[in-house]
Amino acid sequence: MDIVRYTAKDEVIVNSQEVTLIPTINIQNLVDAFINSQDVKLSSKNLYRRTLKQYFNWVDTTNYLLNEIARPQLLEYKDYLLSSGMSSLTVGSYITSVRRFYEWTEANKYYPNVAKGIKTPKRKQQFKKQPLLPAQATALLNFYQDKALRDYAIISLLLRTGLRTIEVIRATVEDITFKGGQRVLLIQGKGRDEKDNFVLLTDKTYKPIEDYLKTRGNISSSEPLFTSTSNNSKGDRLTTRTISYIAKEGLKAIGLDERSFTAHSLRHTTAVNILRAGGSLETAQFTLRHSNPATTQIYTATLNEERRLQNSGEALIDSLY
Repeated sequence: MDIVRYTAKDEVIVNSQEVTLIPTINIQNLVDAFINSQDVKLSSKNLYRRTLKQYFNWVDTTNYLLNEIARPQLLEYKDYLLSSGMSSLTVGSYITSVRRFYEWTEANKYYPNVAKGIKTPKRKQQFKKQPLLPAQATALLNFYQDKALRDYAIISLLLRTGLRTIEVIRATVEDITFKGGQRVLLIQGKGRDEKDNFVLLTDKTYKPIEDYLKTRGNISSSEPLFTSTSNNSKGDRLTTRTISYIAKEGLKAIGLDERSFTAHSLRHTTAVNILRAGGSLETAQFTLRHSNPATTQIYTATLNEERRLQNSGEALIDSLY
């Protein structure tokens, strides 16, 4: 798909400024130039490429000429994405890519920013994964306590620190250290390039890890904190998929087999249980390392829902008639 409908003389008016259109530009080359100009991680570049391919496929399928694309067509594209069954979060990422692409084309005088003002779909601020009640967390720990030292140490770590699975597999033995006289685990957080944060390893958290490490004999400080025991990858660093499988196995065993209960549920459990135990939102924010306190605020909705269920107006009515 080429931009062949413009000549060097073609111009459009955008915000009272002239934007000269460059003639005969291959869309793929234009997308490549946009992506290469972005100062973002490779994963973000791959996301831009994938979502923009979807957009230009839609343009081809609908037989629109590129110079016909304006706000009404982009709203049509947005409706198309929503009707395809995508979540509002996924649709939002597609629309964001298109917006940034057109911002770039206008800045470089390739094409006007026809996506200006196109909003991403609104979504309710809540977490899709369900946290565990304290009794359920206890049951999960009990399931693993007599099953496998490594798996018990991992589940305990997830429940007591709120680590993400990617943060667990990145950890090495030498990341266990001390700060202010307290034992901590240095972590490389989501989207970070360095291990510039930490979680506290209480005695209840550290003891299972210590017991597990003793079973591995003489190990170097640079080895992964948790390693594979399978024949094909014995001694190698675990994958996030393996940890997700370990967590799901235990959750199923204690009767939590719904899709809303996964390894990430254990992170939510950490946050909600901090609040249940009387901790402040700030304490929960620091523990989970949220950069925005508004993210932590969402966890209060879980507690409000519990109160709603435990002290319902409907039940009070039943006591009267």
